[in-house]
Amino acid sequence: MIRPSGLQAEESRRALGRLFAPIQAGLAEAERIFQEELKSRQPFVQALVDHCGDYQGKRLRPALVLLTGGACGRIDDAHPVLAAVVEMIHTATLVHDDVLDESLVRRHAATVNAEWGNEPAVMLGDYLFSHSYHLAASLDSTLACRWIGKATHEVCEGEMMQLHHRGNLDLDEATYTQIIAGKTAALTAVSCRLGAHHAGAEAAVVAEMEAYGYHVGMAFQIADDVLDIWGDERATGKSLGTDLEKQKLTLPIIRLLEIGEPAAVDEARRLLQGARADSRRRLQPLLEESGALDYAWSQARAHVERAVSALDIVPASPYKEVLAEMAEYVLRRSS
Repeated sequence: MIRPSGLQAEESRRALGRLFAPIQAGLAEAERIFQEELKSRQPFVQALVDHCGDYQGKRLRPALVLLTGGACGRIDDAHPVLAAVVEMIHTATLVHDDVLDESLVRRHAATVNAEWGNEPAVMLGDYLFSHSYHLAASLDSTLACRWIGKATHEVCEGEMMQLHHRGNLDLDEATYTQIIAGKTAALTAVSCRLGAHHAGAEAAVVAEMEAYGYHVGMAFQIADDVLDIWGDERATGKSLGTDLEKQKLTLPIIRLLEIGEPAAVDEARRLLQGARADSRRRLQPLLEESGALDYAWSQARAHVERAVSALDIVPASPYKEVLAEMAEYVLRRSS
């Protein structure tokens, strides 16, 4: 089981810096495009945009656009643009998520909603979404807009499904899988699809790169759900326990309620319904003893293995090596 510490978080950041070495120039250009596109003449709007710098963390999705492009043969001028687009969409979803979850901290800083209120935060998310489509439309083909639009719809559907099932203690694993496939995996999948397509890859290669991104996203979200229960806010830099407080069931909890001993299941249901301050701490031994924690990690591991196997379709390269390491990273990360 991962129990994050501040040291682990720092090691995690250094590991990503090493992994992203082959695409540093592309990431820097994507960041420049991101900032340039979002410039505003209104000081208040610019202050909100500048605060988005606190939301940008690992750059996993922009990195996936660039790395899949490199693995499929080339990184051209469209790749940094697309990298900036997917980062805008991801940042918008984080801003909106913090409103929904009433989170106060993100990346060790106050969330937009905590600093300025829910209304400016909602509008900032919308501002980011609209700019992402405007930027995608600057490319020669409308294909990127269509693919990104479809992925964004799936993200919103996943979020709405999760909201609908809040408090549903009978949520099954199949529905949970549908939820996270939309809210998380859709965007990582399209990042890889775009990167491969704009490198000129054949349809079969594009499909496998999309599958890589999907399974990385699934593993990432399962790991994130585990961290919401076991993480350390000092290491993760964000509010934890919000899933429990909002009665959003995640894979470890679903598994416990499905296979736990009757007494453990009754206790878990009581804790989930009460949303007590110590619910996280009291659920941990129940999850460990039932095997629910190990099961969640095994499912995340299975997604990582499928992601790595998808890379068999591309030739050996430094980019392919990094993609394989990134798939493993999502299970080692501490934030």
